[in-house]
Amino acid sequence: MIRLERLRPDHADALLSFERANRAYFARTIPDRGDAYFTYFPARHAALLAEQEAGICHFHVILDAEGTLAGRINLLDADAGTAELGYRVGERFTGRGVAKAAVRQVCRLATDAYGLSTLTARTTLDNAASMAVLTGTGFTTVGETVIGGRPGLRYARRLT
Repeated sequence: MIRLERLRPDHADALLSFERANRAYFARTIPDRGDAYFTYFPARHAALLAEQEAGICHFHVILDAEGTLAGRINLLDADAGTAELGYRVGERFTGRGVAKAAVRQVCRLATDAYGLSTLTARTTLDNAASMAVLTGTGFTTVGETVIGGRPGLRYARRLT
């Protein structure tokens, strides 16, 4: 159904197109990235690749069966066996199990490829779909938070 690919330089154009096409959709439930994100995207993409090369973060694109970029899923600030999960799926791919499948796959990668034992995640309270994905993939609520001025929840999942 879907596959994950580790972020590469040649993903830049498709990733920028994906972010532009879904900007308004994402802004409904998560803080907008702002105009600077799009203006300076090439430099941002290069910085992400450098973080990945250093082992600080693990970035992935989510591709559908035809190879179309359907989303992205990342493990941020990997340290001492823990990382924060972040993901976004494009509007036309929602409601098809893409996010749950991607989270399941990245949890396996987190353990097998990156040596992580715990993942954390956050979502806003008005993002019911994300809350359903997290609880449906074994994450449990561990507290409250604020994300971009919006109330939210923190989650965690022990992988091993």
